[in-house]
Amino acid sequence: MSSALPHQPSVEYAPKKQTDVVVGEENHSNILQVLSSDTAQEILTTLKREPGTASDIATAIGQSIQNVTYHLDRLRDVDLVAPVGTWYSEKGKEMTVYAVTTEELVVRFSESAHQTSDHSSGRG
Repeated sequence: MSSALPHQPSVEYAPKKQTDVVVGEENHSNILQVLSSDTAQEILTTLKREPGTASDIATAIGQSIQNVTYHLDRLRDVDLVAPVGTWYSEKGKEMTVYAVTTEELVVRFSESAHQTSDHSSGRG
């Protein structure tokens, strides 16, 4: 992402290698809801390439900064993105830099899901 910001020091961040999203666990259903948004997916794809500000992301994906900020907040709430630094605009305004928190998401089913013996294989 190229940006017009005059002061963009490199940011240090170390995303986890993998995060498991387990279908059937209550806390992970929120992650799936957040990921159901095309905009949220575009934000993650953009941040996977390199960290950036809400303004950088909005420009990269062709969305309003308000829409991007809304989705960034949702992605932060489920710990898929996090603030990793601060850059400054030409006017000296602080701008938060975001990055992904994980390199890979793995969606799997809960091992404790209730299954009946007749339907446990998924085949009738």
